Amino acid sequence: MTKRHIITLLVENHPGVLARVVGLISGRGYNIETLNVGPTHHPERSRMTMTVPGDDHVLEQVIKQLYKLVDVIEVSDLTDERHLNRELVLVEVAATEEKRAELVQLAGMCDAVVISVQDESLTMELADTRNRVADFIDLLKPYTILDLSRSGVIAVSRPE
Repeated sequence: MTKRHIITLLVENHPGVLARVVGLISGRGYNIETLNVGPTHHPERSRMTMTVPGDDHVLEQVIKQLYKLVDVIEVSDLTDERHLNRELVLVEVAATEEKRAELVQLAGMCDAVVISVQDESLTMELADTRNRVADFIDLLKPYTILDLSRSGVIAVSRPE
């Protein structure tokens, strides 16, 4: 059965590590839907978080291959584990003076924040689960979305 896996890697912060990881996954015919990389509290290490659709068995093989990469310290498939995850979206929406209050109210109902007001638009930010971000974007579709940027999922395991 195909499902969306959330995979995190702790890697050495060296040039080329990202390219090797992406090459290994794409070389096996998998698509990386989202990918985030950032430093950890140790400057010599980075955390990679990616969402990859795929079959459990085959993805298990990919994880085993990831462990064989020299700069990979730890690999976790958080899909079926307790974890916390968030995705960030920044969205600029056309906003006439008449629609501005309506959009601010909609943002508040969804726990989004208006981060910039321009003459003809509003820019809003929402950090939440993937589904809540998608729902927020759906609610904005009746308006004119001028620009949108999503970060993709970041995740950490949550102990029992």
